[in-house]
Amino acid sequence: MMKRLALAIGTVVVASSALAQKSASDGIAEYRAMLQDGNPAELFEAKGEDLWKQKRGPKNASLEQCDLGKGPGVVKGAFVELPRHFADTNKVQDLESRLLTCMETLQGFNAAEIAKTPFGKGEQNNVTALATWIAAESRGMKFNLPNSHVSEKTMYEVGKRLFFMRGGSHDFACATCHGEDGKRIRLQDLPNLTKNPGDGAGFAAWPAYRVSNGQMWGMQLRLNDCYRQQRFPYPLFGSDATIALGTYMGVNAKGAESIAPAIKR
Repeated sequence: MMKRLALAIGTVVVASSALAQKSASDGIAEYRAMLQDGNPAELFEAKGEDLWKQKRGPKNASLEQCDLGKGPGVVKGAFVELPRHFADTNKVQDLESRLLTCMETLQGFNAAEIAKTPFGKGEQNNVTALATWIAAESRGMKFNLPNSHVSEKTMYEVGKRLFFMRGGSHDFACATCHGEDGKRIRLQDLPNLTKNPGDGAGFAAWPAYRVSNGQMWGMQLRLNDCYRQQRFPYPLFGSDATIALGTYMGVNAKGAESIAPAIKR
């Protein structure tokens, strides 16, 4: 009798624990869904669209001839095919680093100076707004990064090695949090980024508005902050490391639907 009672209690405890975890995840999902209707990212979208058309910089020109990979001025569908190789720079570039190239060549801004500017300040804010609008123009589309050029293949392999590289004071890697299914931190589900994590998860959700600090984050800031949490120095804006990681995650996300700009805790 006592054994049966103990077994019954154990079953209830396990079931209750599973239910509590499920409820926490469901609660976060419902919270995000409610906020999505009034996602402050929409303000950045509007600003980004205006900046794209605005004549600015030493050359007093707009960005309407910027080639994001699908031809000059073509925005729709560009986001879900980045990072990619660009012949004019002979580099693999993500959305934000490509925007810097266009701001320099078309408008006359100093790309190196903008890259050195701290996140959230000056022209960095404008880059984030532009990236937010461009991402929104591909919302609902499937990721399909090109991976045929030798430089794209190289960046994918470099990104893969960086993803699994352990180091820093805590001996962390990207894979420490994002290398297995079913991992969580506090109440936050951690997507497995070594494979396609599914629609709107991981790479397919950034840029995103961070409710916890009231800031809009692009992928460059997201990756730099991941390094900070691993107790690594910032790789800095547009580094080969962040673009390689973006290439690795983006190729792995093939077929996933973009919900960017999303909303995060």
